[in-house]
Amino acid sequence: MVERQLFEQGVKDPRVLEAMERVPRHAFVPEDIWYRAYEPTALEIGDGQTISQPFMVGSMSAALEIMGGESVLEIGTGSGYQAAILAWMGANVVTIERIASLALEAARPLRELGLSNVYQLVGDGSAPHFLHCAFDRIVVTAAAPKIPAALMQRLTVGGRLVCPTGDPSMQRLEIIDRTPDGYESHTGTACRFVPLLGEEGFSPKG
Repeated sequence: MVERQLFEQGVKDPRVLEAMERVPRHAFVPEDIWYRAYEPTALEIGDGQTISQPFMVGSMSAALEIMGGESVLEIGTGSGYQAAILAWMGANVVTIERIASLALEAARPLRELGLSNVYQLVGDGSAPHFLHCAFDRIVVTAAAPKIPAALMQRLTVGGRLVCPTGDPSMQRLEIIDRTPDGYESHTGTACRFVPLLGEEGFSPKG
């Protein structure tokens, strides 16, 4: 998976490659589809949610430029796999999931892997008004119509935010850097994520 789906497709960050080699993806998918865990595709994990394809997890992790010790806010815990990769790379991860049952299921492999640097919350990650701190990195693992303003305000100066933006059918990764003078934005690879639902995401009713 690491060589063919990541390195050969352009994900070159050695820290990302090592993390994705060491963290078992099958631990984050339902047991009845373990045999599909290393396929180059997103997989259903229940409640209409998916675990992203390995290339996208690698691409987002590389875009965050984790060196170790960063505070990271993840919006959309899902299976817990993306949080596990970032935690293995040495980040301190706060991850928010709006679906309590998914958050509970994600806690099991995170605990079994001994990733004590992941802190889970349940709530509306599109507008985390209950958080009163800033983060060095923010990653959104669901598609938003635009970057949520509440998340931009949670970014430290010198920090980076990665989020897929667009319409529900197709998006591109948008990368936001916060500078002393404001924000700089550029777009990355095309992608397709489940929609971010909530106050600053898409309406649950469509």
